[in-house]
Amino acid sequence: MRRRDLLIRLGLVAGGVGGAWWLRDHVLWREPAIVFPADGSSGWMTYAEPRAATPTVEVTISGQRVRALIDSGAQYSVIDRSLVATLGLTHRFNIPMVAYGVGGEAQVGRGTTLDVAVGAMRLEGLRAAILGLGPLASDDGLAAPLILGQDVLRNLVLELDTTQKRVRFLRREGWTPSRDLAAVEVTRAGKALQASITVEGAEVEAVVDTGASALLAVTRETAEMVGLIDGRERTPGQSIVLGGVVGAETVTVRTLTIGNELHRQASVAIYDNVAVPGFPKALIGMAAFEDRRVVLDLGGPRLFMTRPLEITVGR
Repeated sequence: MRRRDLLIRLGLVAGGVGGAWWLRDHVLWREPAIVFPADGSSGWMTYAEPRAATPTVEVTISGQRVRALIDSGAQYSVIDRSLVATLGLTHRFNIPMVAYGVGGEAQVGRGTTLDVAVGAMRLEGLRAAILGLGPLASDDGLAAPLILGQDVLRNLVLELDTTQKRVRFLRREGWTPSRDLAAVEVTRAGKALQASITVEGAEVEAVVDTGASALLAVTRETAEMVGLIDGRERTPGQSIVLGGVVGAETVTVRTLTIGNELHRQASVAIYDNVAVPGFPKALIGMAAFEDRRVVLDLGGPRLFMTRPLEITVGR
């Protein structure tokens, strides 16, 4: 199996960034101005990498087409150092920050300000951390040197059509869900969406992370807490994380519920514990929304998706 396939099937694709790398900012991080056309929509855009479960789109910066990962688990937007050099960006600001990923390695970075065209929508004055994204930005990974994080997503509505592999952004003001969308109960975890799930009857709070591919990914501590390190078979794999690749394991669980939907014999990824305060113990990835439409409103907080199953699970 090629490494790309293994990452998509087993890994936390962008897990290190999308699964909660934390930028410790020292002053207020100014949000971008979001400019929509009259209809309040960016228009539908096809995934730039349709083989991946995680959503990527082509955007324009300084006249150049760039692939961007849409990452609801990332606290801030990020641009790869090599792209900053390629574009010759000079609008930098000196806010020191430290970024942590699932791999546990820290990076120190600065910031730059971008104007980004995303379909018919524009992000003006987007502040992005300058970091080394490693395989995330290369052809070995997602070839996405830009990450759009919660600083963008909490000010608009994100709609994903995973069947047709397309995405669009919508103005929050005045948006209402269509009748085919059902609400999934969520709360706010920092600036992310969080949902209560059950794993073989044990309840876990998990962050909804469009930058992760696995149905569910948990820290080793959480896996032990819910009884997944019990002698069952564990399959080794790899995950792209902030700046590199780390090992990850998968196990099969008998039952797993997200909202009212039941998954049987589901694969769960396990990554090593990260000693960073507030680091999520579990991540709900894009496999949870396979073959349906899902709408995220981080500012709500609200989450909707089509075709929910009216099934609940207990012991």
